[in-house]
Amino acid sequence: MTPNRPAVVALGGGHGLAASLTALRHVSDRITAVVTVADDGGSSGRLRREYDVLPPGDLRMALAALCDDSQWGLLWSDALQHRFAGNGPLGGHAMGNLLIVALWELLGDPVQGLDVVRRLLGARGRVLPMAAVPLHISASVRGLDPLDPAAVSEVRGQAQVATTAGEVLEVRLDPADPPACPETIAAVRGADWVVLGPGSWFTSVLPHLLVPELAAALAQTSAKRLLTLNVQMQTTETMGFTAARHLDVLAAHAPQLRLDAVLADPGVVDDRHLLEAAADRLGAELVVASVVATDRPKVHDVLRLAAAYRDIFS
Repeated sequence: MTPNRPAVVALGGGHGLAASLTALRHVSDRITAVVTVADDGGSSGRLRREYDVLPPGDLRMALAALCDDSQWGLLWSDALQHRFAGNGPLGGHAMGNLLIVALWELLGDPVQGLDVVRRLLGARGRVLPMAAVPLHISASVRGLDPLDPAAVSEVRGQAQVATTAGEVLEVRLDPADPPACPETIAAVRGADWVVLGPGSWFTSVLPHLLVPELAAALAQTSAKRLLTLNVQMQTTETMGFTAARHLDVLAAHAPQLRLDAVLADPGVVDDRHLLEAAADRLGAELVVASVVATDRPKVHDVLRLAAAYRDIFS
């Protein structure tokens, strides 16, 4: 490992990955974001259906999070995240989504297009998709039938799974064996640390472990592996879940994966012995550190999270 500059690969999607990347910018300038490509709602859903492309939204958020705090970086971060108002054809689209799709059309290569955006922004890291094709998420969900609460139904689509009123038991990808990007596999194999989470458990964190080639790279890499737990356990996807159950669900979806550390805020540690046991089953040490924002108890404080990452990486 290069002193104080570990090569870090961060996996996830949406706001959770953005928080992790913003924190990691304070720890290293050798960052690669590997982003889920299953979003089918909002602007991303519209663009993937109309142009048959990867959903750009989570990729855009990762690029914005890697912009530095200079005037140039802040301007481009705001520009990427700018969302057009109104009910016309542009209404609801994020400017960054349109820029990314335009470059994909011009260059014919999603990775090359993302690299061009990265250079334009001066982003401090690289952003790659977790698979080379757009994916769909399906879930087995219990409790949707009021006449038979024990019945298990199938819910299809990331947006639908993320907002289901039932209990998510398992998630799957369609296609089940999607091609991975060679650049993504190379980044995982060449990393010093791989950071998984935080984020929506079933739709942002677990999908990476269901891409066979990526899952194999995560299992075989010489990098150390860190799992960052959410600071809010009771989300729509994981209502009623303890922190330990989050780990057990991850282990059930990726039995070959071993971890080195699990990072948890004290506020989610309801039973330390159970959580330590769940971490131990994954081969990991439990690290408890205050990483929640004091004024927003449902999100990570990026400076506290950066300090926790620094201590774990050292």
